[in-house]
Amino acid sequence: MTRMSVLLFTAALATVAFPAHALKPFTAQYEASFKGISAGGAMSLSQQGNRWTYSMGIRNTMANLSQATVFEDAAGRYRPLGGSDRATYLMKTRSVITVYNWKGMQARWTGDVKPQRAGPVAMQPGDMDALLVNLALVRDVGFGRTVMTYRLLENGKAKPMTYRVAGREKITVGGRALDTTKVVQSAGGKQTTAWIATGVPAPVRIVQREGGSDVFRLQLTSWR
Repeated sequence: MTRMSVLLFTAALATVAFPAHALKPFTAQYEASFKGISAGGAMSLSQQGNRWTYSMGIRNTMANLSQATVFEDAAGRYRPLGGSDRATYLMKTRSVITVYNWKGMQARWTGDVKPQRAGPVAMQPGDMDALLVNLALVRDVGFGRTVMTYRLLENGKAKPMTYRVAGREKITVGGRALDTTKVVQSAGGKQTTAWIATGVPAPVRIVQREGGSDVFRLQLTSWR
C-alpha cells in the first residue's frame, strides 16, 4: 500500500469512527420572553438506546409551553417517531400528539386538533417537525451550508421551510464571546431567526416574529 493510500485509508477510518457533528446529550438554559413577558427556557437532548428525545420548554406567569420529539438518527437524518406539543396560556390548555408512521409513510395528529388538521398527511424521507429543525440547523450550518431547506410536518400539513445565512454576529454567553452565524426564514407573515455557534449543540438565540411583533425570544445562558 502506498503512503497516499495509507493516508486516505486512515482518513476514511477516522470519518467512520468519529462522524462529524455526531449527536450528544446536552442540557441548555435560556432567558426567554413570550409575548413580551419574561420567562425561563430550557432545551435538552437525551438518549435511550437508538432513540433520542429532544425537548424544549418556556414558562412564565401567564404561559407554560412544552414540546418534545422522540426521533432516530437515521444515517444523518433526524427521523421523528412521535411528538407532543402542550401550551397553557391565560388558563386555557391545548395539547397535541403527533404520530409518524414510517412504514405507512403517514403522519397523524390527535388531541386538541380540528378534524381537518388530524391527517393523515403523506410523508417523505427527510421530513421533520419544527423542534428538530433546531438540531438540523446546528448540523447544517456546521457543514458550511448557506441555504437550508427542510420539509416540515406541522398542524396537519406539510410545508417547505428555507433558512438562509444572513451574516455573522458575536453573542456573549456566560462571559464568553461566541462567533455565531445568523440564519433567517420568512413565510406567511412569520419570521424565525436563529444564531448558531460552532461547538454549541443548540441555537444560541432564537427569535420568532409574527405580524411585525415578537412572539418569543430565547437567549442561551449556559449549556453542558
